[in-house]
Amino acid sequence: MGGLITEKQDLTYLTWSRIRRSSGTAGSFLKAYSELGGKKIYYKLSNYDSVRGVIGHECVNELIVDRLLELLGIEHLHYQLIHADVMLGGKVQEVYLCASEDFKQRGESKIALDVYYESERLEGETPLDFCIRNGWSEYIYQMFVVDFLILNRDRHGANIEVLRNSRKKTMRLTPLFDHGLSLLFQCLTDDAVAVFDVMEDRLTNTFIGSRSVQDNLRLIPVDARPKLHSLRLQDKAVLLEGLDGILPGNLLDKIWEMIWKRWCAHEDFCHKG
Repeated sequence: MGGLITEKQDLTYLTWSRIRRSSGTAGSFLKAYSELGGKKIYYKLSNYDSVRGVIGHECVNELIVDRLLELLGIEHLHYQLIHADVMLGGKVQEVYLCASEDFKQRGESKIALDVYYESERLEGETPLDFCIRNGWSEYIYQMFVVDFLILNRDRHGANIEVLRNSRKKTMRLTPLFDHGLSLLFQCLTDDAVAVFDVMEDRLTNTFIGSRSVQDNLRLIPVDARPKLHSLRLQDKAVLLEGLDGILPGNLLDKIWEMIWKRWCAHEDFCHKG
């Protein structure tokens, strides 16, 4: 289950590089990495503004979605949410960041799915048809369900990667990762949280399927719907454990409302045939 380190760590030695937000709104993400004990660890911060500092809570979203996918029984990249001091703009800042291990196995190389698709697709073949032809339909259908539940706004073609081992002649998709731009990531005030419609089908940046996460559920054949572990009301405590004081209570409650209502809507959709 997704881990949480609340005791403040000294990570001021990390060097951060700026990644522009693909959603087109103000701010950017900062990323860093280190190698510990032969393992490569990747770190990222929530939305960062050079004037206001870290202003988002995307890293907390990563932990919540990590826990959700564990409950549902879906393979995914694990994240740790870490309370830490980091060096930003020449000043020490106290933040919550997330960390994950490299998902590549020895001998594997990675390539973004959109790049691989452009080089290997058949004429007229859509990204969805391409993935089905390569045997990845179960992965894609699970991803459609997950992105509906969390309203993922940013499943672009580089947020899915292909891992290849040329010596073993194997190829697989990476575990699901990068879910920060989901849930209520744009809600930075109490008023924004209060008026947010958790069931609204907002346009998303997606590479496979349509720009509607709701319409993407309809692309899943009835006989191929993912068999997931059921979500239960008591799972709220599991998903939000330890997050009091990291995010406001009203935001945490709204996040759970979103996940639960969308889960119920997904179940209703499946039962209607």
